[in-house]
Amino acid sequence: MANITTIFFDVGGVLLNDGWNHISRKNAADEFGLNFEELENKHAPLADDLDTGKLSVNEYIDKAIFYQPRKFSKSDFYQFMKEQSVAKEDSIALAATLAAQKKYLMATINNESTDLNNFRIEKFKLAPYFSAFFSSCFMGLKKPDQAIFDRVLSITQKKAPETVFIDDRENNLVAPRSLRMNTIRFESVQQVTKELAELGVII
Repeated sequence: MANITTIFFDVGGVLLNDGWNHISRKNAADEFGLNFEELENKHAPLADDLDTGKLSVNEYIDKAIFYQPRKFSKSDFYQFMKEQSVAKEDSIALAATLAAQKKYLMATINNESTDLNNFRIEKFKLAPYFSAFFSSCFMGLKKPDQAIFDRVLSITQKKAPETVFIDDRENNLVAPRSLRMNTIRFESVQQVTKELAELGVII
């Protein structure tokens, strides 16, 4: 049984839904009368810069949407982007319960653009439960690259085997697993709770 001192959560897909994924972009195309394939073609080359903080949401909207005149405003579009975020209440409750124990360093490792990341942390009141947000927009690195996990371990000064990382995507678990971090692929709160217990984390 591992001696866990640190629990890292993904955000989109674990604590909340994904902030600005293809489903949200399809919803935006439908809502604003955009060509979805054209939107995807504009989004693709901007995605990494958006997620690593090199591009603001305002700049992204300019490049992906307002490269031609529109009948709606930039503020309307950004408001729609924000409205796509939905909480996974049972997952947040799990994080709250773990945080209340005051036994573990609680942090996130997540891919998100700066503006949406800050909005989501505030909107869903995540800050009380996590000591740090190792978000791609702050780190200048993103999952699944091993470099972001290496850097997080260096910043926290934690040894990989004393940590556990929870993410809903298998490809995001490959690198931390290779570093000997404990990993859990999120399917449900009940399943995560069971696997945490197997690692000695009692809820």
